[in-house]
Amino acid sequence: MQFSHSFEQNRAMIQQLLRVEASFDLITRTVRMDGKQAQLYFVDGMVLDDTLERIIDALLKLPPERLRADRSARDFIDDAMPHGEADLTLEAGDFITFVLSGAVGMLLEGYREAVLIDVRSYPARPITEPENDRVLRGPREGFVEALVSNTALLRRRIRDPRLSMERFTLGERSKSDVVLCYLDGRADQKLLDRLRSKLKSIRINTLTMGLESLTECMCPRQWWNPFPRARYTERPDSAAACVAEGQILLLMDNYPAGMILPTGIFDFLQDTNDFAFLPFTGTFLRWLRLILSLVTTVFAPLWYLLMKHPQIIPQALSFLKIQDFIKIQNSIAMPLLAQLFLIELVVGALKLASLNTPLALSSSFAVISALVLGEFAVRAELMVPEAVLVMGFVTVANFAQSSYELGYALSFARMLLLGLSGLFGVWGFCAGGVLLIAVISRTKTLSGNCYWYPLIPFRPKALASLFLRKPISWENS
Repeated sequence: MQFSHSFEQNRAMIQQLLRVEASFDLITRTVRMDGKQAQLYFVDGMVLDDTLERIIDALLKLPPERLRADRSARDFIDDAMPHGEADLTLEAGDFITFVLSGAVGMLLEGYREAVLIDVRSYPARPITEPENDRVLRGPREGFVEALVSNTALLRRRIRDPRLSMERFTLGERSKSDVVLCYLDGRADQKLLDRLRSKLKSIRINTLTMGLESLTECMCPRQWWNPFPRARYTERPDSAAACVAEGQILLLMDNYPAGMILPTGIFDFLQDTNDFAFLPFTGTFLRWLRLILSLVTTVFAPLWYLLMKHPQIIPQALSFLKIQDFIKIQNSIAMPLLAQLFLIELVVGALKLASLNTPLALSSSFAVISALVLGEFAVRAELMVPEAVLVMGFVTVANFAQSSYELGYALSFARMLLLGLSGLFGVWGFCAGGVLLIAVISRTKTLSGNCYWYPLIPFRPKALASLFLRKPISWENS
């Protein structure tokens, strides 16, 4: 729907489309300039008041020669608009979207085009370090909900004209702004084209729940697959480093994190803290993270199999045995497999409860809950202390992985191996391992590569950069 040459018709159309009378925060203001009118529309609380007052004051003081009928709307904003970010539009839909996103829309009598003035000022929290992505040394900054602030944090770190930021508007109702951020010449051009095509083809009503909703729109519908297709970061330094390396970053308005693409399973070995230490220490942390990820997945099922077959436990590992296992098993209320599953569910419940616990109480809540529940379960002879110890170690080791999405995927994998081991013994454990490898192998990244990349297909240089924290001088040489 386009504007006409009639000022009154344009004003009536915008009044109807915006439904100004139904919303108290939609403000309209009429400005009279030497016999001509201008109608301003904006959302209360989303504009810079001082800048808006300066613009209105400048309009009221316009000399008559700048309002002549032979002058175009472009001449008007070039000569009379005391603000740098101003543009024209003929589309009423664009006018509505910009006004609702915080810009000031202005209808001018005598001109068909409408003026869009970007004086947005969103309510925003301070740019502080994110709670769940801390570093020992480094900048104490994190992404916020304002998209422009996030792009500015990246521009501050990468002062290269090849840094490109393409904007897309998604959602029939939400009109959410999504930015595709990449370094031209370093990013994979095929992946860029694929992402542009996917973003343009998305048809959805709203994207108000953030980047995870966007990921689900771009990925194949595999609801049964828990392994994440993207990494998320709330740190601008980490995001800038990934972009500089040739990866692609997706930013979204109203969401304080960025999505890093493409992502394979080995990409989760890296962490920002790796670069806070010497390369040798950073490499040690990556390998430790890998080992702990494997341990959290297979340790509990393997321990359960060893308890079922204590005769195969070597003498060096005899400390893993449950002393007088047969006697204890007869006196404990639940089978060992049920104990492990129950502890897994209780840990998940504690995680969920801690999210709704006030910050000042969350640490003490977690410690007290673990101690009280574990001690009570052992004293009441519901569980054996060895099972509580094993699952406690697994739970703590799981936090070495900074990605919540991958952490839950490994938890599901652990429960699958436990269930199959309980039903079919050693053969069930082997079948579960084969099934997990098959699921990961069938998982595709957004670039179309295998989830095992760069192991499959084998790229030794890329694989080495993931397992080894190389000195910066080597990477730049």
